[in-house]
Amino acid sequence: MFKSFFVNKKWALWAWGGATLLILSLLIQVSITVKINEWYKGFYDLLQNAPKSNISEFWEKIYVFSYLAFPYVLLATFTSFFTRVFALRWREAITFDYLPFWKNSDASVEGASQRIQEDASRFAKIVESLGLQVVRAIMTLIAFIPILWGLSTGIEIEFLKKLPGSLVWVSLFVSLGGLLISWFVGIKLPGLEYNNQKVEASFRKELVYGEDDRIKYAKPDTVVELFSGIKFNYHRLFYNYGYFDIWVNLYDQFMVIVPYLVMAPSLFSGLITLGVIVQVSNAFQRVHNSFSLFIHQWTTITELRSIHKRLGEFEMAIGYKTI
Repeated sequence: MFKSFFVNKKWALWAWGGATLLILSLLIQVSITVKINEWYKGFYDLLQNAPKSNISEFWEKIYVFSYLAFPYVLLATFTSFFTRVFALRWREAITFDYLPFWKNSDASVEGASQRIQEDASRFAKIVESLGLQVVRAIMTLIAFIPILWGLSTGIEIEFLKKLPGSLVWVSLFVSLGGLLISWFVGIKLPGLEYNNQKVEASFRKELVYGEDDRIKYAKPDTVVELFSGIKFNYHRLFYNYGYFDIWVNLYDQFMVIVPYLVMAPSLFSGLITLGVIVQVSNAFQRVHNSFSLFIHQWTTITELRSIHKRLGEFEMAIGYKTI
């Protein structure tokens, strides 16, 4: 899966050159978000003191924001486009690495065509997308933890008064706690996703055979039986995702107000301004979102685990080795 793209000399330029280009793009984007975070303080302090300020200062701030936002939009658009091309090249590398081994193997593999055609594509897309999000999260933490740490000096949190960087620790604790709970709530999802791909593959296989021989295959009784298995597995999957969605939605709503709960004493005592509140809230959310990346991507990670398991089984069955 990885070796066919990142170890193969044929794809070295695309694999390593493309990955480097994407990482540089993310680095620039994170740098711009840091500048925008700094902009928040001045802009909202200006709004708080609007009666004492000049309208020209307002338009100057808007100009600065535009100067930062427009390049970010263009770069983010390019990154999204190049990401899709990168994933397609990765899929191509996996596909044409598998084919010779599959054609020369006598092993009977359930849903082999699906694993080459669909699973390889989904694997490349998910790993590439999730990998970029992890890189972005790490860059964001490196950029914003010092900012949030510095902003913590002006915030009084009763139970963390003697602890430096209190806002950073609050974000870390709630994120790790959320991740632990998410693991327990979603513990059954990977196995159910794996079973779901198996029953879908069986149903698809029967229909494909039915295209060539409608008398022998795709009989009503067989189709009903196979689809009943799909419905049974999907219902179990939906119930488990329902529990998980309830938890994630509750968690997300709670995290919206956490920074304000933390800042409330300092706000009402006059220690901080509106600009500081917005800047802290923005920095806190970015640090928290980076810490809790795996909570919000749990469904994607679950899907990836099931796909990786299927492709791993396929590679073993066909005796796959990187050329």
